[in-house]
Amino acid sequence: MSKMAEEKAAAGGAAGAADVAQQQQLAAGEAAAARVRPLETLLRAAPLGLCVAAMAVMLKDQQTNEYGTVAYSDLGGFKYLVYANGLCAAYSLVTAFYTAVPRPTTVSRSWIVFLLDQVFTYLILAAGAAAAELLYLAYNGDKEVTWSEACGVFGSFCRQAKTSVAITFSSVLCFILLSLISSYRLFSAYEAPPSSALGNKGVEIAAYPR
Repeated sequence: MSKMAEEKAAAGGAAGAADVAQQQQLAAGEAAAARVRPLETLLRAAPLGLCVAAMAVMLKDQQTNEYGTVAYSDLGGFKYLVYANGLCAAYSLVTAFYTAVPRPTTVSRSWIVFLLDQVFTYLILAAGAAAAELLYLAYNGDKEVTWSEACGVFGSFCRQAKTSVAITFSSVLCFILLSLISSYRLFSAYEAPPSSALGNKGVEIAAYPR
C-alpha cells in the first residue's frame, strides 16, 4: 500500500510540475508579445500604405505613342503584382487591428498568425520577383528568343512599372520582419518539455552500425 501511495504522490507531483511549467510558458509568451506589440503593430500597418501605393502606381501604368499602346493589363506578371498587393494590403489592415488589441496568447493563435505571415510574405515576394523579371526583359530583351528590349520605345511605362516594383519590395522587407517577429513570439514561448516528462528512462537513441 505504501508503494502505491508513493507512486500516486509521484504522479501528482509530476502533473503539478507540468502545470507549473505550462503556466510559466504562457506567461513568457504573453511577456514576449507585450514587448514586441508596438513594433509589430507599426510594421503591420506599414505594408498597407506601401501595397496600396504600389498597386495605384501600377494601375495607372499605361503609355500610348506612335508605336502603339501598352498597359499593365497586357502583362500577366504586372496583373499578378496588382492582385498580390491588394490582398496583402487587406491582410495588413486586419492584422494591424488584431495586433493592437491585447489578448491572451494561445498556441493556436500564435500558429495561425505565424503561418499566415509566411503565406503572405511568399505571396508578395513571388509577385515582386515575377514583375522584376518582366522589367529585366523589357530593359534588356532576350537574344536567344529574338526578343528586343521595349523600354527604349515605352520608357515612361517602364519607369512607372519600376517604381511600383521598388515599392513592392519595400513591403516585402516589412513582411519578412513580421515573419521573424511572429516566429520569435511563437517559438520563444513554447519550449521543449521538461526532462521529468520523459520518464525515468529518458530518451532512447537508436545506434546504427557504420
